[in-house]
Amino acid sequence: MPEAAPRRPWLVLAVCCMSLLIVSLDNTILNVALPSIQRDLDTSVSGLQWTVDAYTLVLASLLMLSGSTGDRVGRRRVFQAGLVIFTVASLLCSLAPGLGWLIAARMLQAVGGSMLNPVAMSIISNTFTDPRERARAIGVWSAVVGLSMAAGPIVGGALVESAGWRAVFWINVPIGLAALFLTRRYVPESRAPRARRVDPVGQVLIVVLLAALTYAIIESPNLGWTSPLVAGCAAASLCALLGLLWYEPRRTDPLIDLRFFRSVPFSGAVVVAVAVFAGLGGFLFVSSLYLQNVRGLDPLHAGLHLLPMAVMALVTAPLSGRMVASRGPRAPLLLAGAAMCASAVLQALTYSDHLPTTLLFVAYLLYGTGFGLVNAPITNTAVSGMPSSQAGVAAAVASTSRQMGQCLGVAVIGALMAGGVHADPDAFTGTARQAWWIIAGCGAAVLVVGTLTSGRWARATARNTAKRLAAEETRETETVNA
Repeated sequence: MPEAAPRRPWLVLAVCCMSLLIVSLDNTILNVALPSIQRDLDTSVSGLQWTVDAYTLVLASLLMLSGSTGDRVGRRRVFQAGLVIFTVASLLCSLAPGLGWLIAARMLQAVGGSMLNPVAMSIISNTFTDPRERARAIGVWSAVVGLSMAAGPIVGGALVESAGWRAVFWINVPIGLAALFLTRRYVPESRAPRARRVDPVGQVLIVVLLAALTYAIIESPNLGWTSPLVAGCAAASLCALLGLLWYEPRRTDPLIDLRFFRSVPFSGAVVVAVAVFAGLGGFLFVSSLYLQNVRGLDPLHAGLHLLPMAVMALVTAPLSGRMVASRGPRAPLLLAGAAMCASAVLQALTYSDHLPTTLLFVAYLLYGTGFGLVNAPITNTAVSGMPSSQAGVAAAVASTSRQMGQCLGVAVIGALMAGGVHADPDAFTGTARQAWWIIAGCGAAVLVVGTLTSGRWARATARNTAKRLAAEETRETETVNA
């Protein structure tokens, strides 16, 4: 099996970051294009929610399967397949004749996207074996999210303004093709020492859990929570969760290895990821509609208004990586939670259809600072100390938490605001204030959970969990070889 060339680890990182760039760009560019899609395809708020959540829902459902598949059949092989599917699906999105076709193409995009980020993170964690180097690499990885946030709104706004919303999907095609070529040339193949078996029951339970919950939240404003369909979906989601908790520990090779959650920092990273990306999903959804539908900005100028947030995310992400490498995850987590909470509270207290640009600028700066600081500690905590054979699975759990958080954020915030989007500006800003209080709660959750899960006792549970996992993995490998 080819091994990573020791003199080219940062080139491998750069290739992996290209996959993150197209996936992250897709989210930030699409948010700027939402009002244009709404007008062109004559869709409702729930239609916009499904345009975003169809992607994140499928992505969240398949991330762990893709991560474990990469560990089993070869990470480069799965990564290349993901690039091909994502690139082709992006082209299909640009050709969609209606909302249904667009949602279907977005779902195909998500199938490809699920093969990119967790597998790339696994490649990185196996390439950078030194903890300090890995933390720095993850800081660079996190900076790409900031780069996509910086470039996405402006590039997306310019594309929508000049060529229409379909153009936002075109940009993925050349980046995807370039990443595919470089992957074939520079990224070595790697896989886990022992192949893990597929878990079809666990995969079905995850799909039912996420799909039923998301459908219930998005459609509840239209059908009502007492609707048999909505109530049935909520019940199905609960049953799927209970089924996972009962079934997965009984499998030799579970899709979700619940032993990971014995580590308090790992569990905290999952909760923080859900909270952060729920807040981000709500932030982008509300801000895009507010800037264009209420303040009357065109897509390009709406993107420029979001630039302060994106620039701060870009600047603080590598700083966070260095902080994690030198001092651990606590400081960036606490700073991130405080900044995100302060930004949302500021907007909740002052929001109006004529909110001063200076206040908006400060709020966006604060949110970008918090978001840039939080990604490195989440990712580093998720993969550090885990056996290399399960690096893809561990990274996929963190990635799934991010996508599920964003999916829930768009679903909850969109459901809250469904009645105010087509009403007068006062109605919109009234519901938006409620949304900002929810987003502030997400920031407060980061602050509290980050404090509780990054102390001395929490770190001890992480070390003990890593030792037990490594010992159990060694015994399983010896049994198979015997």
